[in-house]
Formats: sequence, structure tokens, C-alpha cells
Amino acid sequence: MEGGMKEKLERLAEEVQKNMANPDVDIDVCFDEACGVPYLTVRYVVEGHSVHEKRIDIDKEYWEKDLKDLANFVAFQIEQFMEEIDSVEYGGE
Repeated sequence: MEGGMKEKLERLAEEVQKNMANPDVDIDVCFDEACGVPYLTVRYVVEGHSVHEKRIDIDKEYWEKDLKDLANFVAFQIEQFMEEIDSVEYGGE
């Protein structure tokens, strides 16, 4: 993968982390050749003990998108993930 894409993914992770402003969410980026498609690993910790993870693939069709559009896409994926987990953890509260 080209260096510009690696830099873009790092900036993406920083942007999403900043915009989420949730200390219970941690985001890691994988752009290693062994990974195939670059992806973000999102960890959501509920009440300090229950850890849930989700992988968000960044397919080639998204690589050319503006950083802001890509950050919005990832943020939407993370919000849906958190809602699903909260629904299970808190019984749909």
C-alpha cells in the first residue's frame, strides 16, 4: 500500500477518535500487507469491564474519498456498533 494511504488512515483514526470524544472507544489502524484490506479495529469498553471489538474494513472504493466523508462513514459504523452493544448490555434501555 502506498505511503499516502497509510498517512490518510492514520489521520482518519485520529479524526474519528477526536470526533467521537468517547473515552470508552479505542481505535487502531491496520495497513500491514498481511492484513489485505486496510481496516480499523474499534474497541468499546462498557462499564470498564466488558470489551467488545469490531473490524471496519476500508475497501478500495473508499480510498479516494475525502477524509471528512470517510470519517463520517466510520463514525456512523462505530455509532451503530455501540448502539448494538448497549442494547445487549442494558436490555434495550
